[in-house]
Amino acid sequence: MNDPALSTEHDYGGSAFRALYVTRVAVSGGSSAHGRATGRARSADGALALELRMPEELGGDNPGPNPEQLFAAGYAACFHGALSLLARRHLLDPGPIAVEASVAFGRDPADGGYQLRADLVVSWPGVDRDTATPLLAQATALCPYAKMTRQGIPATINLAP
Repeated sequence: MNDPALSTEHDYGGSAFRALYVTRVAVSGGSSAHGRATGRARSADGALALELRMPEELGGDNPGPNPEQLFAAGYAACFHGALSLLARRHLLDPGPIAVEASVAFGRDPADGGYQLRADLVVSWPGVDRDTATPLLAQATALCPYAKMTRQGIPATINLAP
């Protein structure tokens, strides 16, 4: 086994959910008149501390990170981790793997509310498509962000051309 610290063989403990890690992030302050999260986001351990801003495309005038960027970073990082774990398990070098997440915020045509769309593009130089494609499918099943997106937000996961 390449990395016993995180492995699906070692972490699974039965039929009930068992948390392996819990984090807490609080968002406070900012304007709520526009229905968008602004203000301060801070993790309980202080590792994450930032000001959330409304994107300029939505009328914001102060560039800075926004919830969609945070979701994109989390999704890309989680998928990268799952694919890297599988790469190591298959004796492939995960070093060249790059995952780019695109998250779009827009109107939900079903109810006029808001909806997210998430798309991932994975680049893995030096690994052919026939090898990478089944590992992407396995990473999609393993990555909790990918599982979450299948339950409500439209999402695609594609290899870069």
